[in-house]
Amino acid sequence: MKRFVAIAVCGVALSACSSLPSFDIWPKSSPPTTTIQFESLPPGAEAKASTGPASCRTPCAMPVAGEEFTVTFTLAGYQLQTVPVRIAPSTDPIDPDTNTVSPPRLAPNPVYVELVPAPPPVTKKKPAAKPKKAGPAAPRPAPAAAAPAPAPAPAAAWPPPPR
Repeated sequence: MKRFVAIAVCGVALSACSSLPSFDIWPKSSPPTTTIQFESLPPGAEAKASTGPASCRTPCAMPVAGEEFTVTFTLAGYQLQTVPVRIAPSTDPIDPDTNTVSPPRLAPNPVYVELVPAPPPVTKKKPAAKPKKAGPAAPRPAPAAAAPAPAPAPAAAWPPPPR
């Protein structure tokens, strides 16, 4: 019986631990941000990073978190283009001047694209209208201003007349 009570008390104690609130009093560190440059030919394209809702018109710069992402370039009359941006290995993770962690290096930086003109829109041809089925064919009326048919040439008499 003592064993049963001990197991029950341990079970209650363990279930109570799972319902306690978390005591995370230390702020979570966010990944360091860095600024990346966006350029396009022709300029004026909208550059939108997959890391957030922010976008800008090229040429421009935008702060991004130090993680891999993609950038989508859009411009009216041109095809959409997406470029992956990755983290490049850092040669010196600690900045010797400030003795702080240096921001991540993103490659490529600047992100440059040459936009390709969009093909003309494809128009679907309408299928030819099927002729309607008509009842019995009606005789065609003769043209009103038709010239009379020429008279046949006189035929030679046969046998030829005696001489």
